[in-house]
Amino acid sequence: MRRHDPHVIYWDASAILSTLFKDRHSDEAQNWAHQEESVHLMTTLAYAETCAVIARMQRDGLLADVLIKASLETLEGGQWRHLNTWPEWKIIQPLSLKWPLRGADLWHLATAKTIQNELPELFLLTFDSRLSAAALGEGMLAALR
Repeated sequence: MRRHDPHVIYWDASAILSTLFKDRHSDEAQNWAHQEESVHLMTTLAYAETCAVIARMQRDGLLADVLIKASLETLEGGQWRHLNTWPEWKIIQPLSLKWPLRGADLWHLATAKTIQNELPELFLLTFDSRLSAAALGEGMLAALR
């Protein structure tokens, strides 16, 4: 798969945050974000996790209010299609036994696998090393560190 072919991209919070705030993964996240022909998916969990990080940054005074506002506007107006979806119950437990993931990351992996049943071209974009390894192991191309 070439990087500039259209994709269906499932974004976790680590990938979303790298588009909103400069970090060591921002260049790669921006490259994926600017693929206008691709479909970019964000679940309610990824949205909630991203909002929680932004709110914590605001409470801790890490960024000026104008930057907090700009990041929230980008989150709302960005390229992501909002999904109200959840993983199939039957795949959560087997994935939990196979991969050492935290609860939210297990949910992301299982949800991406559920969606991938209908959209086989889907891959999970993450900068979390454990989630990335699990996504690769499950046959989903994932962004690597």
